[in-house]
Amino acid sequence: MNKILVIEDDINMRQNILDLLDNENFKVIEAENGRFGVRLAQEEIPDLIICDVMMPELDGYGTLKALRQNPKTAMIPLIFLTAKSDKTDFRQGMELGADDYIIKPFTRAELLAAISCRLEKQIAIKQQTQKKLEDLRSNITLSFPHEMRTPLNGILGFSQILMEEVELLDSESIREMAEYIYDSGERLFRLIQNFLLYAELEIIATDPQQIKILQSQKTAFPPFTLTSLIAETAKKVGREADVQIDFHPCNINISEKNFYKIIEELLDNALKFSSVGTPIQIINKSINNTFVLSLSDRGRGMTPEQVAELGAYRQFERKLYEQQGSGLGLIIAKRLAELHGGKLKIQSKPQEKTIVTVILPCSTEEEHLCEDSSDIAYS
Repeated sequence: MNKILVIEDDINMRQNILDLLDNENFKVIEAENGRFGVRLAQEEIPDLIICDVMMPELDGYGTLKALRQNPKTAMIPLIFLTAKSDKTDFRQGMELGADDYIIKPFTRAELLAAISCRLEKQIAIKQQTQKKLEDLRSNITLSFPHEMRTPLNGILGFSQILMEEVELLDSESIREMAEYIYDSGERLFRLIQNFLLYAELEIIATDPQQIKILQSQKTAFPPFTLTSLIAETAKKVGREADVQIDFHPCNINISEKNFYKIIEELLDNALKFSSVGTPIQIINKSINNTFVLSLSDRGRGMTPEQVAELGAYRQFERKLYEQQGSGLGLIIAKRLAELHGGKLKIQSKPQEKTIVTVILPCSTEEEHLCEDSSDIAYS
């Protein structure tokens, strides 16, 4: 049984609505003014709120604003009742987060239709949210334990061999095992660091002050060691000849550390999901104080549906492809770009080509460095 809160200062109007809803088998609670309505909403957490606009003490707009500022009531759908039909009033309510308007006087059918529409939409939102949570649980279940268990098994297994058979092993075998232990430790360390970073970014996303601090930081592109970092990363997997770089200078609104993280994750994905001998291009241009960096590869690629479903702890076709990774890297790069006032876009054709584009604001200082440079070829 759906619970509906009716906030209306006119006792006759309120009682008429209460009787109507009671006859339709809704559980109804009432408030005679906005202040009491806000408190009752926080205590009862109704499925829907019907609220008059013109009320003493706290009007409908003030009531809606207070509800939307509280996490407990922010997502409760609200229908305004108003005798006004001015577009300005509608716009004010919609900007504050109202879900619908009903003009007084209204019919029984109009009120029930509006209620039905809002409740059905709320059910759909809850189902979608639940599905996302279930997908996240499933992806964590499939990805995270595997990603932790694999390097841990290597560390524990080879450590045990070294402890039990060290006197029987030659120096070359010991070195190989030590290298495997070290590589496994690095992999595990990076997984934990990414997990912690992702959690930190999600917290920062809820704090406007922290976002402001992030966006105030600046970096001269390309950073001094960026080219060597890219070369060293590619060399580790024998692909230094595959990576092609074409950089043009610009000052961008992001810290060097966070920009390096974006590059690290995008390059790691390109190397991981494309074959040795296929090109990886990293190029940039700057137009109208906007920095655009493009990283392309000719690897596996993704379908439009997979791009749309991209999220943390998500790897596609994991049963088919046994690659390493928790699915966090790309979403971390995307989140970093967004928190710095930019965005990350993906264009991909499966088995043909993938282009990941990072767009960030240029610094307003030394604007001549952010003038248009050579075009990026997407062919």
